[in-house]
Amino acid sequence: MKERYEKYREIIVYLITGVLTTILNWACYGLGVSVFHWPVFVSNLIAWIAAVIFAYVTNKIYVFRSRNWNPGFVVREAAMFTSGRIVTGVLEIVAVPLLVSLGLRQPVFGVEGMFAKVLVSVIVTILNYVFSKMIVFRYK
Repeated sequence: MKERYEKYREIIVYLITGVLTTILNWACYGLGVSVFHWPVFVSNLIAWIAAVIFAYVTNKIYVFRSRNWNPGFVVREAAMFTSGRIVTGVLEIVAVPLLVSLGLRQPVFGVEGMFAKVLVSVIVTILNYVFSKMIVFRYK
C-alpha cells in the first residue's frame, strides 16, 4: 500500500491541495458576488489572486517538495509559477464571465454563474498541474 501511495503521492497531494485551492477560490468568488455585491469580474479576480498565493505555497511545500528557500531562487520560482497562473488566470477571468453571458448562469450553492465557474476551474486545474510539473517544479 505504501509503495502505491509513493507512486501516486504527487498526484494525490496535488488533487488534495487543488481541492483546497479551489474551495478558497470559490469561497472568495461567492463572498464577492453574494455578500459584497461586487461584479463577477472583480470577484473572480480577487478569488484568483488569493488562490495563486495559496497554491504556490502548498505546491512548493507539499506537492513538488521544493526545498530551496534561497531568496533569489524563491523569487524566480514564484515568478515562473505566477506566470503560468497568469496564463490560466486570464483564461479563467475571461471564460467565466463569457460563459455567464452566453447563458451558463445556473446557480450552484445559490451563487449565479457558479456552474460556469466550476467548469472553468476543472480545465484550469489540469492546465496548472501540467505547467507546474513540466516547467516550474521540474527539478528534483
